[in-house]
Amino acid sequence: MKVYINGRLLDEKNAKISVFDHGLLYGDGVFEGIRVYHNKVFTLQRHIDRLYRSAKAIALEIAMTPEEIMQAVIKTCKANGIQNGYVRLIVTRGVGTLGLNPYLCKESQVIIIAAGIQLYPVELYEEGLSIITVGTMRNHPEAINPRIKSLNYLNNVLAKIEALNSGVMECVMLNPQGYVAEASGDNIFAVRDGVLRTPPVWCGALEGITREVVMELARDLGYMVEEDVLTRYDLYTADEVFLTGTAAEIIGVGVIDKRPIGTGRPGPVTLQLAERFKAYTKEEGTPIT
Repeated sequence: MKVYINGRLLDEKNAKISVFDHGLLYGDGVFEGIRVYHNKVFTLQRHIDRLYRSAKAIALEIAMTPEEIMQAVIKTCKANGIQNGYVRLIVTRGVGTLGLNPYLCKESQVIIIAAGIQLYPVELYEEGLSIITVGTMRNHPEAINPRIKSLNYLNNVLAKIEALNSGVMECVMLNPQGYVAEASGDNIFAVRDGVLRTPPVWCGALEGITREVVMELARDLGYMVEEDVLTRYDLYTADEVFLTGTAAEIIGVGVIDKRPIGTGRPGPVTLQLAERFKAYTKEEGTPIT
């Protein structure tokens, strides 16, 4: 595998960063997870736009232009022969001191990894996930704004640990007010009477790219889509619940806290959107040439 670091493609064993990089020391940096379908990088421009918004929000100056990073992503995919896979694009604050002061860091570092991925077993897309509500609350938006896709993912990791220790692969995270925020790594939607509802970002939800695409596709199919406050009651009593994410795509939830959702399997809206999303991955993307 070839890994891109600051303009160079390096063999995996030689792809190294300094132990003084603030991305390692403090989780000081931002990232994007991007999919590749059919030899095209999916929604690349949207991901790059969000990367730069995240960087601006934490006063991180990226030492490359958006166009240069897009070309670097394509170059890395091509070097690894990725036609269907996953790209992890990382920007760290760079090498600094053992102190917190980010202004003592040298130039930011850009790291790109392109490889394969499979988040959930195929059968779960047919049967639906079983998930639980965890006690780990989503970070307060004024502590770390959820619209910043930062390297500091400990909040999500702690939630994932709770889920895995309870024998399930995903979970529901609530915000400090007790409203539904998101899953540990995905956005969440509830469907009732043909209306799709998803938590607004101020509730602690990441402004997900797949979330955005699914909302657009759902409206194109004639569904009403609302960003609205959700409680666990809204999830328990929904006709369908599904998760969205770059790696997960669209996956139905069959059970929450041992309560079956709808029929206990992915519902017709979820399956229709998943099929439409699959078709859209063939239509949209930046060619790897």
